[in-house]
Amino acid sequence: MSRSPRWCGAQRRIGLTGGIATGKSTVGRLLEAEGLRVLDADQYAREALAPGSPGAKAVLERYGDCVRADATGPECPTIDRGALGSIVFSNPDEKLWLEQLIHPLVRQRFDLELADLSGEQTVVLMIPLLFEVGLEALCSEIWLVDCDERQQLERLMQRDGLCRADAEARINAQWPLEEKRRLSDVVIDNRVTTGSEQHLRRGILKAI
Repeated sequence: MSRSPRWCGAQRRIGLTGGIATGKSTVGRLLEAEGLRVLDADQYAREALAPGSPGAKAVLERYGDCVRADATGPECPTIDRGALGSIVFSNPDEKLWLEQLIHPLVRQRFDLELADLSGEQTVVLMIPLLFEVGLEALCSEIWLVDCDERQQLERLMQRDGLCRADAEARINAQWPLEEKRRLSDVVIDNRVTTGSEQHLRRGILKAI
């Protein structure tokens, strides 16, 4: 598969991506420690479903009490993200509906933040679904946080307390790491045999 067109402006825009549970957040934190501004798509997605937001209201209207978190008031209910994930990762139609709700809101936030940071020499765009959503054109280069697929599954099960079937469903909802490797400019190795913050930092400094 050929690579999509990239950002060609004066600003260096690093698209930071990877599979679920490969270590993107750790790399993002290390990049922030090096003084780079990091824009986080996951944070914007969470804000899109914040209590009282239009996104949260749309989700509650569609799914009702089964995605309402316990101990939240009726005036400003909180979305139970685990319950919502169980629905969308087991039903492609519901996953598509949620993506069509959230992705435009996330893209809008990126556009606003990039406009505010136009004077920065380098900005990092941390986007787990960068390839899946087709946001390559926002980035001048793309870094993939990579690990072994078996390690990815084990990390996800441990991190989120998921059974194997649920973890595999979440991994399979994204593009395979093998495909993402072919499309990335830089691969940050985060396998078990090399996975340490010191190793990650060395890879980051080399790529910067």
